[in-house]
Amino acid sequence: MDIRKLDLPEHEDSRRLYEEVFSEDSQSFVDYYYREKASDNQIYVVEEEGEIRSMLHLNPYRLYVNGSGKDVNYIVAVATQKEYRKRGYMASLLKRALRDMYQAGESFTFLMPASESIYLPFDFRTVYEQSGKFCRKEDEEIPGIEITDAKEQDCLELAASANRHLAEQYQVFAVRDEAYYRRLIHEYESDGGKLKVYRQNGEIIDCRGYFPEEDGECPKIMVRIVDVRRMLMALRLRSLMGVCFCVTDPVVEENNRCVTLTGTEFSGVMLMDGKRENAEGTIGIAPLASLIFGAKTVEEVCMEEGVEMSGRMKGELEKWIPLSGIYLNETV
Repeated sequence: MDIRKLDLPEHEDSRRLYEEVFSEDSQSFVDYYYREKASDNQIYVVEEEGEIRSMLHLNPYRLYVNGSGKDVNYIVAVATQKEYRKRGYMASLLKRALRDMYQAGESFTFLMPASESIYLPFDFRTVYEQSGKFCRKEDEEIPGIEITDAKEQDCLELAASANRHLAEQYQVFAVRDEAYYRRLIHEYESDGGKLKVYRQNGEIIDCRGYFPEEDGECPKIMVRIVDVRRMLMALRLRSLMGVCFCVTDPVVEENNRCVTLTGTEFSGVMLMDGKRENAEGTIGIAPLASLIFGAKTVEEVCMEEGVEMSGRMKGELEKWIPLSGIYLNETV
């Protein structure tokens, strides 16, 4: 088994496996994906007998996280040829990609699972359910609202409007720019849909996707912490706190550490290496993600296997402000 990252000119070589495994995707969507998304992403593959048998794509996004910009990868197109499944190829690709993302200085990664059970063993945890906001026929009857198909000349205004509104409501979202909306227009068109712009008094107030046959399914988003120190530094605090604890991670060895976390609502988080003899508890990388992203409370996390906390540690962790305001509605 040979695992490697394809060079950019080789990305098209993975298309055959994509079309074989994701046969439900239309030809026009696959054309769009390989023309636009695979033009600047990373593709990890397992090769056997000179052919690509398994793959994993990392699609780059700039995320807004508590007011700061972070480069994060969206894991997509995880696929293995039918005859080569159950050989551990996906596990090897995930572990390699996670370690590489750590070396690249990334805080966390995210994906949309075909099944949550596939990724739970790799310490991914569900933190968000995508909202199914689509343009409906009855929206055209709303007084004072003009709805039109998005055009490329709208993209800059769309980005400015979206970033402003999202920053007011959410702690975590994909930063929009002109290129983001150009791609999104092409993405909807490739799947037989349209991106619709809502205007009131000439100003953009919303944009929504439109498909002739609306899909009512709301996919879930799972996250996986890549670098525990960078992730903890993204937190904000309710009040003065100080706690020392150990983190365990079976994949990214560098995350197995003891940390001392202090700070106030004004200073933010200050992080130092801690001493194990001073630790007030231990938490795995997966339950830590559930806690940081607000998917579970401190008490719920304490019920997970391998988690131990003193009563004082529980109280201190309650002072974190979780990253529960999430808006990650990207498809690929």
